[in-house]
Formats: sequence, structure tokens, C-alpha cells
Amino acid sequence: MEEILSGTLALDLGNTNTVLAFQDQKDIKTTLVEIPNITSSPGVIPTAVWYDESSKIIKIGVSALKMKNSSNSDLYFHSNFKRLIGNPIEKTNQKNILNPKECGEKFFKFLWANIPKEYEIKRLILTAPIDTYKGYREWLVELCGEISVDEIALVDEPTAASLGIEIPFGSKIMTLDIGGSTIDMNIVKIEGGEGKSGPIAELLKFNGNDVSSISKQKIRCAEIISKSGSKIGGKDIDQWIVNFFIPDNKYAINLLKAEEIKCKLSSPIIDYEKKYPIKFLNERCQEKEFFLSKEIFEKIIIENNLLNHLNSLLKDLLNGARGKYCTVNDLSAIILVGGGTQIPLIREWIIKKIPEIQIKSPPPIESIALGALAMTPGVKIKDILNKGLSIRLLNKREQKHFWHPIFCKGQTWPTENPFKLILQASKTDQKIFEIIIGETKKEREYDVIFENGLPKLADVQSAEEIIQWDKKPLQIVLKNNLDIGKDNLILFFKITQKADLIVNCFDIKNEFLGEYNLGNIH
Repeated sequence: MEEILSGTLALDLGNTNTVLAFQDQKDIKTTLVEIPNITSSPGVIPTAVWYDESSKIIKIGVSALKMKNSSNSDLYFHSNFKRLIGNPIEKTNQKNILNPKECGEKFFKFLWANIPKEYEIKRLILTAPIDTYKGYREWLVELCGEISVDEIALVDEPTAASLGIEIPFGSKIMTLDIGGSTIDMNIVKIEGGEGKSGPIAELLKFNGNDVSSISKQKIRCAEIISKSGSKIGGKDIDQWIVNFFIPDNKYAINLLKAEEIKCKLSSPIIDYEKKYPIKFLNERCQEKEFFLSKEIFEKIIIENNLLNHLNSLLKDLLNGARGKYCTVNDLSAIILVGGGTQIPLIREWIIKKIPEIQIKSPPPIESIALGALAMTPGVKIKDILNKGLSIRLLNKREQKHFWHPIFCKGQTWPTENPFKLILQASKTDQKIFEIIIGETKKEREYDVIFENGLPKLADVQSAEEIIQWDKKPLQIVLKNNLDIGKDNLILFFKITQKADLIVNCFDIKNEFLGEYNLGNIH
């Protein structure tokens, strides 16, 4: 019997490739998901759709690519649609049967239906481009209503790309992304740092319910400082390789072979001058062998002005950043994303252009999906406290009790760090401490006064009323004699995933006195 793996699936829908990464809830390792006839390599799916409206036949990924040169492909074959979702500016292919949102929907649903049965998806993490985030998010919210999974969260792509490579929250980073069809450069500031909360995923669905419009846990995503880009990418490099040997190429198989040797020549361990054989179909549909070295490969890139083009994009990017008072020296790192950034010539180019900033190179294609997985276990999809929790203490000077807050209304739970409280004895030889908990009223009552018969809120509002829990107070017995005014008891409060308020107790000599469940906060 096949083992069922239960956990989180990250789905990074890219313009050229889509990535599926899975993390079992009992394991820290990630798995790139393979699907026969859909994935081109583990976890990597070409973002393409073939849809024949008359027969209702849908193919995605590798199966769709194989149909690219079939008859009516200008109608039925769809690619490069992701960047158009939520983007009202760019024009779409008017011949295609489907619009970009419909393409994305059919791709997503078909992919979801074909995820291998051994994966039990408890949580789905999606990624979104930051420049078209609002419109893209609206499309995802509508789409996710039909997905049968209890928890769905959303992470912005630059934040996901920056995680797991030791970049502090609050940092400004530059990303260079060379995909199959586009080059994207941006400088962003990751949320957090300087006393601010770190980035957090946005809940779209929780406990099977749509919370996208009511959740208080809104995404804290990266801030765009500057961006530049163009519709040039890895597929154009493939075309340049073929054209170097066979001008006016007519065969798609030649482009696939060019992509294979491009990937081989992108390896840093390949000798510079060693020539590798490659067979292309010529104009008479006859197979002919050619030889390509890293030296010739780089010559092809340079002659097609790719480096000059990158120089122009980088200049525009840095000029835009300067307009927002951000210079190269403010950058913490440069992150390389996308298969094209693995080409040694391009890596050398960015190192020479900005030598003073550290280059970070996570796995080029799957880095965003893996970053999303790295982000969400730390986030733990939290809920919001709708009431405050307090402990009752004695004011020795005034000899009267008061409520001291432990957790405030609006804080997230489960708690990441416990709340520490040190208590002193209120009388000589005190042996017992009583832990009495109270909570604020769910709805605060405001003081209303009347002026000339009209209701008006009072200038100074009364304090929120705190209601003592209807539970037997916890009694902690200490072993040693206590002195008034000296620290005697250390308490650590936390709220668990099951909404229980837990306290760990230690005496002043750090001897553990026990862990106690004070009650459920619901």
C-alpha cells in the first residue's frame, strides 16, 4: 500500500515554468512533485495550455508543448499568460480562444486534479507577482473557492525568493530574473526590521472557509522601490543558437535541442573551449551535426546584444531607485532567479557591474516555491485574539488588586515567544501564589453623555472591563521562605495551536515548578 504524505503544497505559477514543491508535516525536507506527461523535470511544469474548444480536450505542461506546432495552434495553444493576469495594460493574443484568466484557471484546475494521490494536501501556499498583486489576488480568491483544501495562503514572490538565504527582514534587495520569455529586474524592500513585524502570508481560506475579505491577517509584502524588464528570455537565446547554424529555421525540434545544449553549457564545470556535438534539422529536413563550445555560446549572446540590453535595463533600474533615495550601497544582496541567470557570462556580467554587493543564487527555478514553504511553517497561519488576557496582581503600596495584561486584543496566536512575568511575594513567609486570569469584554462599552438632548461620546473613556475567568485559580506552592519585595516566581505564558493558555513556572533559582493549562481562550 502506497504511503500517504500529509502536509503543505507550494505552487509557484510562473510565466514560463510552474513549480510544485511539497513538505510533509513530519519532515523539514521538501519534495519536488513529479506528474507524468505534465512535468518536464521533478517539480517543474511548462506553463502552457492546449485547449480544443470543440472536443473540450485540455493538455498542460509537457503534453501542451508537444502540440505547439500542430494545426490551429494559434487558436488552441496558450502560453505567456501568467504575466497578463491582473495586468490591464498589456494586450493579449486576440486569436487565442481563452483569455489569460481563463488560461490560468484551466491550467490550475487541471494541475490540481492530477496531483498524485499519495499527497494529502492540508495547506496550499500560492505566490503572487508584486507589481500586479491586487488584480492577481482577486483572480486567485475566485479560483480558490473551488479548491477542496482547508487552508490557502498567499505569499508575494520577492519575499519568497529572499527567504532561506539569510537575508534579514527590512533589507533592500535586487532580484534579477531571466525566465524563458522575460527579463525582470527589481529592487524591493522586504517587510520588517527596525522593530517592525516580519513578512507574513495572507490567509485566503481557513478551516475550509473563505476569509479573504474578513481576515485581519493581511499580507505584509515587499515594497517595490524600482523595476525594469523586457520580453526577452531563454527562448530567444535558444533561437539565436539555432540561427547561428541554420538561418530561417522552421523546426521546433531544433529549439528543444538548442535549449538542451544551452543548459549543458551553463554549467560552471564545462571547459571553455571544448566543443560539444549537436544535431539540427536543416532546410531539407536532414539531420546535420554541428559543434558548439562555451566560447562560441558566449559569442552568440554578445553578438545578439544581450549584455548591452542588460546594461540598459540595469541603468533604468538604478535611476528609478535613486529617485526614491536608494543606491547600490543600500542593497543587502542581489538574488539571481530563473534559468537564464545560470549562464556564466550573465553571472560574470552582474558581478562586474555591482562588485560590492553579495550575489545570492538559490535554486534558480524552484527558489520561490521553496521560499514560500520556508516562510509558511514560521507563520503557522495564525488567528487574531479578539479579547485581551490579564493576570490579577496586588499593588502592595495601595493594597488593592489590579489587572496586568499578558496578551492584548489583536495579537496573533499561537504565540511565537512566551510572555515572561516575574512576581514578588506580597507578605512574609508567603508559600502560595494564586494565578487568576481575566479577559476583556469582547465588545467594549463606550461612555455616552447627552448635550442638549443629543448623544455624544465622552472625551475620556472608561477602562475596558475585565471579567475574571470562571475557573478555579491555579495555586503554585513554593519550597523556600519568601521575602517581601524580592523576586520569587518566574512565569512564562503562551497560547498553543489548540487555543490553550499555558504557563510554565520557575522559582528564582530557575528550578522548574511545572507546566499548567489555565484554560481555553475560546
